[in-house]
Amino acid sequence: MTQPIRYKRNIEQNGITQQAQEKLFNARVLVMGAGGLGSGVIMNLAALGVGQIKIIDGDIIEESNFNRQIIHKYRNIGRAKVISAKDWVQEYNPDIKVELDKIKINELNYFNIIQGYDIIIDCFDSYESKYMLNEIAIRHKKILIHGATQGFCGQVTTIAPDKTGCLECVMQKPKNIKETVLASLSPVVNTISALQAQEALKVITGIGSPLLNKLLVFDGLTSEFKTLNYSKNPACSACSMTNIY
Repeated sequence: MTQPIRYKRNIEQNGITQQAQEKLFNARVLVMGAGGLGSGVIMNLAALGVGQIKIIDGDIIEESNFNRQIIHKYRNIGRAKVISAKDWVQEYNPDIKVELDKIKINELNYFNIIQGYDIIIDCFDSYESKYMLNEIAIRHKKILIHGATQGFCGQVTTIAPDKTGCLECVMQKPKNIKETVLASLSPVVNTISALQAQEALKVITGIGSPLLNKLLVFDGLTSEFKTLNYSKNPACSACSMTNIY
């Protein structure tokens, strides 16, 4: 860690320890998606001092992104989101190593992407991709920090191999997923992405209690948070023992 002054306010009273800050700097986190949730997650990971971040996204920046994708600049319209995100991180915190891949992951190309990363943060805006990522994380025993938003509402949970239920235990995967364009409001996206980054902080440092078998739901219209408990479904099509092995 070459810039201890940068992280001084992380460590001061009621913050984290120097040892925890070192754990953050030695951590490797994989961010799936560099859109709305991804922007907030990347921004917060960089501020925390997570030492290596890998960013995956196959899209380019469009004007319609700017209501919520806060790390991208208007001049970068037409550029790959991953390149724009890397540029932002390197300008904000040059200590951080950034890997990137401009690719849309699928069941055939994901293996090399996830190697070397034990924490995956789900910032996809497609439930088809979220369910696929859930299955990949289970198969390879990766911690998955799930986040999703729709309109004024959002949710977060941390899925840990062999310790918790999975995304399909919380929300059964429909036989036919109909993808629709959902409203994505900046305050809600920023709230959920900040909570995802906070889950990564807790997992990496061992401080506090991650949202294991707990789904934190946020309603922006009432400014209310609710925590819903869930557990592993023995008949889950994704994480039951009969389906994993």
